[in-house]
Amino acid sequence: MSTIHSFEHKVIEVKAKLFRGSFLADLGEVLRREGQGGWELVNAVQSSPATPLLLLFFKRRR
Repeated sequence: MSTIHSFEHKVIEVKAKLFRGSFLADLGEVLRREGQGGWELVNAVQSSPATPLLLLFFKRRR
């Protein structure tokens, strides 16, 4: 018998500071914070090449 799990999802926008070291630190902080809250990163997408915006897609079980 299979078990069906229910998930909740959220998207976080992270403004990329175009190759600055602080961007990686900011991104690392977001990932640590969300992971501690039980969120799993499932995808990351740059909104467009001209826009310095990274979209992070997370899920966690309800």
